[in-house]
Amino acid sequence: MFFTPGRLFTALLGATSPFFINPVTAFTNSIRSPGGSDPQIVYTGGYYYLMSTTWSNVQIARATTIEGLKTATRKTVYSSTEASRCCSVWAPETHYLNGSWYIYFTAGKSENLEGQNLHALKGGATPWDDFTYVAKLTTEWAIDGTIVRFNGWGNYLASSCMHGVKNQSICMQKLGDDNVSVKGSIGVISQPTNSWEQSGTPVNEGPAALYLNGKTYIAYSANYCWTPDYCIATLEWDGKTDPLSPSAWTKSNGCLLKGGVNGHYGTGHNSFFQSPDGSQTWNVYHATSNSAGSCNDSRYTMVQLVNTNADGSLNFGTPVALSYDSAEPAK
Repeated sequence: MFFTPGRLFTALLGATSPFFINPVTAFTNSIRSPGGSDPQIVYTGGYYYLMSTTWSNVQIARATTIEGLKTATRKTVYSSTEASRCCSVWAPETHYLNGSWYIYFTAGKSENLEGQNLHALKGGATPWDDFTYVAKLTTEWAIDGTIVRFNGWGNYLASSCMHGVKNQSICMQKLGDDNVSVKGSIGVISQPTNSWEQSGTPVNEGPAALYLNGKTYIAYSANYCWTPDYCIATLEWDGKTDPLSPSAWTKSNGCLLKGGVNGHYGTGHNSFFQSPDGSQTWNVYHATSNSAGSCNDSRYTMVQLVNTNADGSLNFGTPVALSYDSAEPAK
């Protein structure tokens, strides 16, 4: 067998044919199913670390390959009987700041979702070290916390909140120097004002930072998750204006990743990580096989490459088939 130039290029990108990929260095989606909602993967110290929503606690798993995450042992790093943060535990993310790993997550009370808020754990030098609960970050209703870094401006906590607005929107506030508090005003940088963000009910949620080709983006999920239209859109920072100002951001013209392809629906609430060698950016998101959409534990974790178009614009592609063989991230 020989490679034509086109075949070689396809193989290097993770083509679908097993003839072109060493099975030892390939993976197939989904990575976690069920229980793959709101996923995040980070790579550090030779391991991939995966977290997703459990509803009752915060868990982390690690493996040396993406394929290995499917069977990796999960370690519980947080659970609580404290009434204000016992339940509806969503969207955990780990971030490395000032020499320590932190986990930011959503939690609230058992009787309803009115008390959902953002909380923080502090760990050690690796994500596998023990974590300790340290703080509730915000006083207003907020979910889906993540950290966004801006050159010249510092670190910010982004989330989905309803600060002075009618619908769930993307909000940001300056992160405190201790990494477990916020300070200053809240900026509402994106609201679901477009028709393509209003399926079921108008929603902007699940922010995730993306740094690519010298640009800073925030990906977010639009539409209600109990619809098949739940999808990923982006905001692009202008690189100079106060990140808390809505005018500093340009919204994508519609969704960059949406379902209705290969049996996947409700493709959203994503995160990004770089390959071990830093040459690739990977998108981690959840999807459902329910053609009506889903917000429950049936959602599964998907991982696939991020590309750019010839003009430099983002290209998230389409949700790949579960039979698709992807090469492991480049080392």
